[in-house]
Amino acid sequence: MSQPDAIIIGTGVIGAAIAFELAKAGWKTLSLDRNAQVGHGSTAGSCAIIRMHYSTFDGTAFAWEGYHYWRDWADYLGLPDGADLAQFRETGCLVMKTEANGHLEKHKKYSAELDCPFEEWSAEQILDRLPIYSLDSFAPAKRMDDPAFGQPNGSKMQGAVFWPKAGYVTDPALSAQNLMQAATQRGAQVRTGVEVVEILQEGGKFKGVRLASGEEIHAPVVINVAGPGSSIINRMAGVLDDMTIETRPLRQEVVHVPAPEGFDFERQGTIVSDSDIACYCRPEHGNHILIGSEDPECDPHQWCENDVHYNHDFTDQWTTQAMRYAQRVPSLGIPSRTRGVVDLYDASTDWIPIYDKSSLPGFYMACGTSGNQYKNAPIAGKMMAALVEYCEGGADHDAQPLQFELPHIKRTIDAGFYSRRRPINAESSFSVLG
Repeated sequence: MSQPDAIIIGTGVIGAAIAFELAKAGWKTLSLDRNAQVGHGSTAGSCAIIRMHYSTFDGTAFAWEGYHYWRDWADYLGLPDGADLAQFRETGCLVMKTEANGHLEKHKKYSAELDCPFEEWSAEQILDRLPIYSLDSFAPAKRMDDPAFGQPNGSKMQGAVFWPKAGYVTDPALSAQNLMQAATQRGAQVRTGVEVVEILQEGGKFKGVRLASGEEIHAPVVINVAGPGSSIINRMAGVLDDMTIETRPLRQEVVHVPAPEGFDFERQGTIVSDSDIACYCRPEHGNHILIGSEDPECDPHQWCENDVHYNHDFTDQWTTQAMRYAQRVPSLGIPSRTRGVVDLYDASTDWIPIYDKSSLPGFYMACGTSGNQYKNAPIAGKMMAALVEYCEGGADHDAQPLQFELPHIKRTIDAGFYSRRRPINAESSFSVLG
């Protein structure tokens, strides 16, 4: 495929979803990735949580739509019987009510408007589901070198909201591979182990890419879905000047610890988002718990210059996250050997992604997606395919943004919400929560 209709840079879960959706629409796509295997960039390090609660209406609608594809994963992909598919485990997601999240009033309002089911839980109901929990409040979150770390503030957690349809995908890299297999079944092509080093232009339009080998591949359209490398590709293309939202690689650590003895967290636990201790967690295979950070103010952000050279080792952030969660679960054992994931997010200025065209005709971007967009990959793929067809058909998305219908929930959203030129969204949590 020396002259595809569209080049897609990146084979993470969103890049693979875009390839699948464009292939279904009849486009000849060629996906390129520097990694040796599909899905082995930041997607492989994702906690792969499928949740519905967001601090914006548009974010909530997108996520609620996205759930339906994971629920019906085999039907959505249409792969042959016996294909090795990623599994969606519907555990539910419990979100603690705190001052930091406005006691979830906005989240409940948006879910109610969208007919997305949720339940109000009392403190007693939390303890009934999670008897290993202590409901002491520790806010605001602190680092371990703070003398007040681990000291309750005297108040108690009063309740939570439970979204029963939430869950997680057991193997995020496999989910990207599933999507790419479904795309190739429809004619898409993929090349791994190749690096894009130049964006080619001619007559003020995108012309193609040059690889590190010197090979050129020409196409009328390219979509930058390079994850934590997306800002480098945008810089190559010279499209940064009209963007009010930027993306940067952000280093993250995820803790992997055994569940407390005597409690089967893998089967009886649930996803928990807890801004009181600034941690989220989910069950993991082998009765383990994954613990991520909700980016509290006290934690320094570890921005990286690029997506290759960064510290791949655990730091005291691992211990801080484990100990923060131990405030909520006093019986948690902290192992002497650190296990988990060190990886990068592709984070935008306001933690809401860019799904958009660019100032260079033919150059599109699905960037700033890390941390809170894994769950939206199938519907993001659909919307990006629709956006490319809309713009290549002659429409001016900047002047008249694409109005995109979410097929399952029958809502039309303004795709301009994800514009590269939007004002910074004050409704955002400015964290992994989106």
